[in-house]
Amino acid sequence: MEFDGEFVLEDVPPEKAWIVLSDPVAVRNSLKGCKYITPMDDDFSFDDYEPDEDLETLPEADPEDVAERAFVEGREYAALMQVGVGSVKPRFETSVTITERDEEDFIMTATGSGTASGSSFSMDSGMQIYPLEGGEGSRIEWWTEADISGRIAQLGSRVIKPVANKIVGNFFSDIEQQMSDVDEETDSGITDRIRGML
Repeated sequence: MEFDGEFVLEDVPPEKAWIVLSDPVAVRNSLKGCKYITPMDDDFSFDDYEPDEDLETLPEADPEDVAERAFVEGREYAALMQVGVGSVKPRFETSVTITERDEEDFIMTATGSGTASGSSFSMDSGMQIYPLEGGEGSRIEWWTEADISGRIAQLGSRVIKPVANKIVGNFFSDIEQQMSDVDEETDSGITDRIRGML
């Protein structure tokens, strides 16, 4: 199953969009149904992990903290997702690896897989941020190819795609609000400092 689209952030330049989209905490906070995104190691346990709910994002967060926790190319992350699809609300234990993170061209790609009771999926996804022609904003292209099996797959794309598109739409709307807050409440020096640390 393939999903793709684009989203325009009118007043947010690519540099600021990249910083927010590189922060796992900001992504978690904007992704409906996501309980956490955290680096994982061989000893990681979905049953035992307790996420820190009170982590600040920009503009309140310390820039060094944001830079330190940014996504890293080649690193594997655990993500716990719970999303309602039709009458099903599975809890997906997901592992995601950042396969490319190019901050010159603002490209990030990832592979991942997850399981829930009676369902599983694997996916390849990515995004690229472009300057908005004739404006100060950004245009973000995103794409995902997913292989879904089990109970959720039986619902079919007519049920799954609208749910996925709603989640993505809500995600970028929330991200845009976060970026607007960063723009309004911080001076440009903070985002420049973070970019230099990433």
